[in-house]
Amino acid sequence: MLGYIWTYIYTSVLRYWLKWFIRQATGTCELQRICSGYKPGAARTTKAEYSLRSSKNKVLRGALETNKDNLEQCVAQITKEKNVKPQKDPLFKESLHICLLQITGNSSLYISVEDLRKEVFNSENQEHEAMLLKLWDLLMPSVKLDSRITKQWGDIGFQGDDPKTDFRGMGMLGLINLVFFSENYTEEARQVLSHANHPKLGYSYAIVGINLTEMAYSLLKSGALKPHFYNTVLGTPELRHFHQLYCYLAYEFDKFWVAEEPESIMEFNQYREKFHELVKTHLQDPDVTLTLTVCSRN
Repeated sequence: MLGYIWTYIYTSVLRYWLKWFIRQATGTCELQRICSGYKPGAARTTKAEYSLRSSKNKVLRGALETNKDNLEQCVAQITKEKNVKPQKDPLFKESLHICLLQITGNSSLYISVEDLRKEVFNSENQEHEAMLLKLWDLLMPSVKLDSRITKQWGDIGFQGDDPKTDFRGMGMLGLINLVFFSENYTEEARQVLSHANHPKLGYSYAIVGINLTEMAYSLLKSGALKPHFYNTVLGTPELRHFHQLYCYLAYEFDKFWVAEEPESIMEFNQYREKFHELVKTHLQDPDVTLTLTVCSRN
């Protein structure tokens, strides 16, 4: 209760006067001090986002909702509102522009990801079918499917004879993530599949992959992935950056699962949550980068 009262007093009254006092003493506004005092990445962009969101100025708050095409004009308006002199602070506009690209881009990325999640796998859609068959060819290049509907799908971790039923929760997002991992990190994906088919430590590769898509989606939705994207994308994060984050989760979860040696697949939810908490802990580090790094291949 006391913590809530203090937070309210600070954000409503004290913060405004503290900012005013520091401006009088330094001759710079809070955004200037953030852009010049912190290195590019989550340290800078997170503080800039908080400053904009907490501002009583409509122009500054509105910057968080600005379209990418209008960001340059938005930066110019903020520069004018805060009376920033470009000749005295020549890097301010560029630094703030990058922060806004990252902040607004994260919101746009969520919309794109949500659209894919809502797109239902349709067996009558040739592109959907081609992508599903591509997944098989990438993971099982030496084995041909007997037919489109077959028990063979279980070899790569689907539950039934027709994988389309397994995509209901995450829609096309789940399939696209599986294909992206298999196409861009083929050797690693096949290695993970081999672990998934282990007689004792095995798990359903595709089903777990779709489950990890849900994990990535929930982290994005909650805003927990912001530090990662702010540190790894110097601009607007795009769908490929989300897919790359998924690849990290898929590969690292497999390493985690093998190292933990669960007694059976029945303990999946327990270890999945343990891994989820581990990822969230990493994301609390302002320098976090959840990037899949692989050894160079000759």
